[in-house]
Amino acid sequence: MLIGFRRNVYLEWLEQAAALFCMAQDPAEVRERLDAVVALTVQSGVNRRQTLDILCNIWGPREGPAERLREEALRIYQETTANGQHVALHYGLTLMAFPFFREGARIVGQRLRFGGAVRTDEVRQQLLASLGNLGAAADAVKRIIFSLRNWGLLEDSGRRYAYQACEPRLALGTPDVECWLLAATLTAHPADELPFADLVRLPELFAFEFSLRPYDLAGASSLLDVYRSGGGWDAVRLRD
Repeated sequence: MLIGFRRNVYLEWLEQAAALFCMAQDPAEVRERLDAVVALTVQSGVNRRQTLDILCNIWGPREGPAERLREEALRIYQETTANGQHVALHYGLTLMAFPFFREGARIVGQRLRFGGAVRTDEVRQQLLASLGNLGAAADAVKRIIFSLRNWGLLEDSGRRYAYQACEPRLALGTPDVECWLLAATLTAHPADELPFADLVRLPELFAFEFSLRPYDLAGASSLLDVYRSGGGWDAVRLRD
């Protein structure tokens, strides 16, 4: 698994990337304009290039089914102004763009369920145990934790290097945004379909509150199909 997510990513940069891709579809033009924004904080040319790679991988054009979700994210972004809704779009696109980030977020969510707080070294140790000793993994975990904090999804717990989920969890406000985030999370997940109850409780969705029920999802989403499985539960899969 490639790491990819190797720099701190500020929410304001994601906002700029989303706004620029809404206005201009040429990735080279967007990258040039983003470079001027990132350069105000990042002086190193190498670090700035890595940061721009991340931002353009998150909001830039994609291949296959993920492109439909990106186009839908651009539409929703332009129609919403709430900070939490924008964060959900940034987060879902990042889950799809970077499997390493998704795995780190999943571990964060799991640890929060059992301990109330999560430490950076715990996430690092569990990632290394499951993925092997990837060269820059230890530093990349710090980047994930920093970004989750900057996006308002984690906060300091009062103990050094230990963090907790922000309370209350982010309520996304509209079925449109909730459905989109569930579709993005399912796209990033290894499974092709999941029971609805399991999907909304995936550990990587630790920061978000969902109000949808299966019957809501069936009528509200052009991205997801809901059907009654042979086991008697409501299953969710991506719509072709």
